[in-house]
Amino acid sequence: MKSYSADIKDIFGDVEPRHILSLSGGKDSAALAIYLRDRVPTIEYIFHDTDKELPETYDYIARLEAILGKPIVRTTPADSFDHWLAVYRGMLPSNHRRWCTRMLKLKPFETYVGDGPVINYVGLRADENRTGYISTKSNILAVYPFQDDGLVRSDIIQILEDSGLGLPPYMDWGRSRSGCYFCFYQQKIEWVRLLETHPDLYELAMEYEERSVQFGEQFYWCQSESLRQLREPDRVEKIKSDWEKAQARKRAKRTNRSLIETLGGLEVEDDAHLRDGCLVCSI
Repeated sequence: MKSYSADIKDIFGDVEPRHILSLSGGKDSAALAIYLRDRVPTIEYIFHDTDKELPETYDYIARLEAILGKPIVRTTPADSFDHWLAVYRGMLPSNHRRWCTRMLKLKPFETYVGDGPVINYVGLRADENRTGYISTKSNILAVYPFQDDGLVRSDIIQILEDSGLGLPPYMDWGRSRSGCYFCFYQQKIEWVRLLETHPDLYELAMEYEERSVQFGEQFYWCQSESLRQLREPDRVEKIKSDWEKAQARKRAKRTNRSLIETLGGLEVEDDAHLRDGCLVCSI
């Protein structure tokens, strides 16, 4: 792994920084945790629990903790999602107003870190060009070991398979990213799969959506279609059919892809929606 000693010395002088990795419940941060386990013995693992995560995410974090052999610190926000929703006068978060990330992920991270020097390890791979929210505090140096060491998707999957952890279990039913169950970056096919796998969570997301009109604005998680409309049987079948046709077109164009790159339905990662989002939420 690349040495960051020169960067650390240049920024922090002789002060020894803390080494911290935020886990999202996604495959890349989980693989990075395993990758760094023996390379950075003093690393601290943290998970920002919004209380709106998928059940599979909690299971994955618990299994990862056992493999790492050291605690993953849960940093629960001092104020809940519903508290901040009231502060923002019922304005649900969206890709244009990501207060959920600021208040439920970044703020707890920066509180945990404090003002001392910190190396923040981020799981961006060498084969992707994603953007999103990470902390920009001056005492935090973000580093990207996978990019520096040239590791790509197949390497990450290999790390997870070799460790015995495997891919996040929500990928079994077609969810492409970690994060809150009502994440506005979901594709419509993912909303359909949430409806089929966790109808109770789908119902809660729909309740949030329908209450938003009480605050002067009708908001749709899917931008142009309500969750009540989306769950109609005919609409569900149309979304599934359209998605299958789109995947068939992608498979027809794809050549020479190894078996390990296709594990877990990872074809959804080719979609542009995964290049956006919040790094602290979905890596």
